[in-house]
Amino acid sequence: MSTFLTQCPHCQGKNNVPHARVSDKATCGRCKSPLFDGKPVTATSDNFAALLTSELPVVIDFWAPWCNPCVGFAPVFEDVAAEMSGQARFIKIDTESQQNLAAMHQIRSIPTIMVFKGGKRVDFINGALPKGQFSQWLNQALSK
Repeated sequence: MSTFLTQCPHCQGKNNVPHARVSDKATCGRCKSPLFDGKPVTATSDNFAALLTSELPVVIDFWAPWCNPCVGFAPVFEDVAAEMSGQARFIKIDTESQQNLAAMHQIRSIPTIMVFKGGKRVDFINGALPKGQFSQWLNQALSK
């Protein structure tokens, strides 16, 4: 049975998860928290590197609380994260409180959505999209 390595969003512990069991309620072997609860994980300088090294594709929403398009896009991002639970890791980075992460990824406008595979960026898009357009863009980005 093939497995993939993923980081726990709560304790950053490494977990091997069988592909066939992604739809199950996988929990962390260390802290027993859900690995895939369908909700975006908040990334900080402390956990970002661990989250990015997941064997799952990583979808990052760079946003700020004062940004109206970001706030309007948040429910779209959360809905798609719930629908794609176990297929990708969804992360939110507040560019105000995590300015070093925003600078590292050269964020010039928000919201900016980036997709990483194997720790390398494969695609990005700037601006808020309706759910249908975001899902379509994301599926194309994930297929790269």
